Amino acid sequence: MKTKVFQQNGSVKGEIELPADVFNAEVNEPLLHQVITQYLANQRQGTAKTKGRSEVSGGGRKPWRQKGTGRARAGSNTSPIWARGGKAFGPDPRNYFSNIPRKLRKLALVSALSSRAGSEKIIIIDSIACEIPKTKTMVQLFKDLAVEGKKNLLIIENEEKNIYLSARNIKNIDIRPVQELTAYDVMRNENIIFGNEKLIAKVQEAVAK
Repeated sequence: MKTKVFQQNGSVKGEIELPADVFNAEVNEPLLHQVITQYLANQRQGTAKTKGRSEVSGGGRKPWRQKGTGRARAGSNTSPIWARGGKAFGPDPRNYFSNIPRKLRKLALVSALSSRAGSEKIIIIDSIACEIPKTKTMVQLFKDLAVEGKKNLLIIENEEKNIYLSARNIKNIDIRPVQELTAYDVMRNENIIFGNEKLIAKVQEAVAK
């Protein structure tokens, strides 16, 4: 499978052969669902909390005597059926984390990249010149690539700080170092943009380990 390589000004420089084991594999949708669902669960803080009847203020003596008032029996004003009473069966802090085996994460990433490659949504740039952090440079890049206004994932080298600082506040742009790339990042974006050709080999190396 081949894809075009673009220059920073949006012109086509040539073509590159994408590794079939990463970009032309069978898409395993059940695995993608499993891994992405677990990934999102692991991002949850799990800090939701409500006060039970033993934690709200009040309580103590019985509001009124048991019989003779004509009102329903009541033992405490912290009961869940009272206004400002405790919450019955409310949420408590919990840990949603579950471990995703590394092998499954890699297979899911391959499926995600293959899915985008099959839709011709892989874009490769020969290099990005960004000597100083400047958002205008990255805005122009996405405009020249005709992907402006779409959800895009820009994959860069870990040390390319200027590119990260230049693009991090642009709407609908996600930026990930190649070492942190996940299936979720790929599937939540329409276009996958590699900042240089060497990143293709690095992704292939990462999923092969």
